[in-house]
Amino acid sequence: MFLALKEMRRAKGRFGLLIAAIGMLVFLILFQQSLQNGLLTSFVGAIRNQSAPVLVYSVDGQRVIQGSIITPDLEAEVRADGAVGAVGRIGQGTFTVSAGGEAADATVLGYEDRALGAPTALTEGRYPDVAGEAVGSDADADDGFGIGDTVLVQPGGLAITIVGLARDVQLNAGPTLFVPYETYVSAVRSVNPDAGQPLPNVLAVQPADGRSADDAVASINSRSDELDALTRDDAADETPGVAQVRQSFTIIFLLYGLVVPCVTGLFFLIITFQKSGALTLLRAIGAPAERLVGSLLFQAVLIVVAGYAIGLALYTPVSQQRLGGIPLRFETGAVLFWAVALLVLGVGSSLIAARRVLAIDPIEATRGGANR
Repeated sequence: MFLALKEMRRAKGRFGLLIAAIGMLVFLILFQQSLQNGLLTSFVGAIRNQSAPVLVYSVDGQRVIQGSIITPDLEAEVRADGAVGAVGRIGQGTFTVSAGGEAADATVLGYEDRALGAPTALTEGRYPDVAGEAVGSDADADDGFGIGDTVLVQPGGLAITIVGLARDVQLNAGPTLFVPYETYVSAVRSVNPDAGQPLPNVLAVQPADGRSADDAVASINSRSDELDALTRDDAADETPGVAQVRQSFTIIFLLYGLVVPCVTGLFFLIITFQKSGALTLLRAIGAPAERLVGSLLFQAVLIVVAGYAIGLALYTPVSQQRLGGIPLRFETGAVLFWAVALLVLGVGSSLIAARRVLAIDPIEATRGGANR
């Protein structure tokens, strides 16, 4: 340990730059992790965090709520299924609204039953009791979608008052309102008075007693080729675009994960070559190889830990911010995972340099090997 710290003090600039480089890489990794999770949540949080265990789309909708239409015949098929308990309609539309004195596009999700399509939990306020009330996303509270704010659907001027807020319930990365189904119908008619009675986009299903969500999905899908039933999590994960976003970020994380061990391993390998003469001399006067290797590994651990601490210090305040319409948050699981992963990769890569130390022959010092 003394040898390792002595060397680091003598080459503060060199080791400091490596620590700073690792710190920046850690910051980028953790920031990208928050960005990925925030982006996915803003796109499909309303699906993942609503109360219905099973959602039933029409096949033609390709697992997009607004693109799906459930006809009366298909609804009858679902209600007749023995694996199905309660069924509720869900309608979804994107409307131009006036909120906070400004125009914005908002998603309105109408549900018939709080247990079948409403947000699973509220952070503030209450659920709608009557038509014309809504639960909004807390990410949009400062943009005219907070509790007590009234949103006007344009054209038509239908007023919707926000009485509750929920977390992670955005859809399509924009303001989202959960309303009673009759309010959704009123919003459609406000924009288009000739719309008539809109058909539901999807059906929210509660499995029958003694049946699981997977049982209900399999049973519903077997009844008709036009029905596409999914569990809540599958509906969120298989929304078009989600898999592609995950794949893109996975490639980015893989590249970041490779950079740290490459940089650390190459650094120590270069250092080992540069001080090969001193290492050979130390071996010649009796310094055990294990002590030299231990010094090298101690430096690797110290560098990775210090770099990670710097990256974490940079990431923490940024993780509390909002990037456009995407709320970021501190990802504790990712912080722990990458702390372990980068420590293992960084120390593991330094073992390449450790092999160089172990291969030093003390007799080289007597033959001038230190000067070659």
